[in-house]
Amino acid sequence: MEPTDRTRIRRGRNRAVAERAELIALLGDALVAHLGVSVGDHPVVLPTAFAVDADGPDEGGTLYVHGSVAARWLRSSQGATVCVTVTELDGLVAGRSAFHHSMNYRSAVIIGRARVVEDDAERQHALDLIVDHMIPGRSATLRPSTRKEMAATAVLAVPLAEASMKARAGDPVDEPEDVAAGIWGGHVPIRRVLGEPVPASDNLPGVGVPEDVQSRAC
Repeated sequence: MEPTDRTRIRRGRNRAVAERAELIALLGDALVAHLGVSVGDHPVVLPTAFAVDADGPDEGGTLYVHGSVAARWLRSSQGATVCVTVTELDGLVAGRSAFHHSMNYRSAVIIGRARVVEDDAERQHALDLIVDHMIPGRSATLRPSTRKEMAATAVLAVPLAEASMKARAGDPVDEPEDVAAGIWGGHVPIRRVLGEPVPASDNLPGVGVPEDVQSRAC
């Protein structure tokens, strides 16, 4: 972690996470990443679905995102240095002063030279990973992608070698005099809750919820 000056944590080093396994765990929990790239004369930061292959072909493993082959941001990313951020919000921290209000979180910053995946087998593997990241086991139940679908879809790979991670958990860190004043402090936990699957309006009669979807909802 923090292998270069670009990803070295300078402020709040007490929140720096040193174990790479924690980064992989965060990327496994999170469902949305934000990718920053320069497009023409301005930067853009876009939310995107993603997946990770910790043993992927790039240094440190590979993070994959996908998009339309016509997307300007994706074309601009080819061979460019991009920044991917992932954040999971775990709680709201109510301090005894405005200054000490905070959030409990886990966040990662990944910087690397992106490449568009050209190999058909790797591209299919990446797309399967992205589907399975949302609903584990789902890709094996789907029909194969058509040539037209594959031709319209591009996959971007970002190495995981250059990354840093920070995390915060627990109580507010308040001034002793504010604690002594008897003001309430604490935190409000936040957790993601998945509801029961809602069937599409055009499902054929008798089509039930498949096990992979039901398992994800439970």
